[in-house]
Amino acid sequence: MTYSKYNYLLVALSVAIIIVGFALMSGGGSTDPETFNPEIFSTRRIVVAPIVCLSGFLLMIYAILASPKRK
Repeated sequence: MTYSKYNYLLVALSVAIIIVGFALMSGGGSTDPETFNPEIFSTRRIVVAPIVCLSGFLLMIYAILASPKRK
């Protein structure tokens, strides 16, 4: 099975989406370990970022399994 340019484009796009998802998860930490920062439980980190990552992984699966168009 060979991959076409379309497959590689989808793989690159899915990697970018996964990176964006992990970037959305980052942050919210505290510089002082004795204090609690409730920002770690924000909607962006708990809901949005995992959905973005999951969509990137699903797109990656599709990019790998999609057969190239025959001429």
